[in-house]
Amino acid sequence: MPKITPLDYKKLVKIFETEGFKIIRQKGDHIILTKTGTPRPIVIPMYKEVPVFVIRNNLRVAEITRERYFELLKKIK
Repeated sequence: MPKITPLDYKKLVKIFETEGFKIIRQKGDHIILTKTGTPRPIVIPMYKEVPVFVIRNNLRVAEITRERYFELLKKIK
């Protein structure tokens, strides 16, 4: 299994949108996405490289496994 590395926010947003999340608003330099059934919104900072800890935390909240994350990442690239 490859390592999770920092990723551009645009790709990260596309990954979550592919999984069924919708952008509900943008506040400052943060994009907020939701999906019914998730405990809380996903917040993605608009950074050129989103840190790994933010990606992992969002995956945990969205209940997306590492395997699914890498599948979605391949589809995006």
